[in-house]
Amino acid sequence: MAKVIGVGGVFFKTDDPQGLGAWYRDWLGVPIDETYGGASFRPEHMADGGYTVWAPFQSTTTYFSPSAKPYMFNLVVDDLDGALAQVTKGGGKVVGEVEDLEYGRFGWFMDPDGNKVELWEPRPIAD
Repeated sequence: MAKVIGVGGVFFKTDDPQGLGAWYRDWLGVPIDETYGGASFRPEHMADGGYTVWAPFQSTTTYFSPSAKPYMFNLVVDDLDGALAQVTKGGGKVVGEVEDLEYGRFGWFMDPDGNKVELWEPRPIAD
């Protein structure tokens, strides 16, 4: 049987693809490819201890609040505190408190389009 072996992309609608892409480029360093307006992240560039999660949530979840959108995306970062400061400087709004868990630190913000974004700074894998 064929099986899924990873997440190949995150795709979403916006009224201003170039503007929102530029915002992520300017405030989080997302390497936007001007040819198609998106970014490619290769596995070899993933942070030590990082991985991709695919998880359906109950339709009544409040985890994506205060966003009214039916999705939330997670971005792996190398410096959570620095990334949250950058998005705040760029007009993003930090929501909630930073959480420090066994597999890393998490923080959240609302982007200019009203998307809730979860930032994850993974803990390095212990040798």
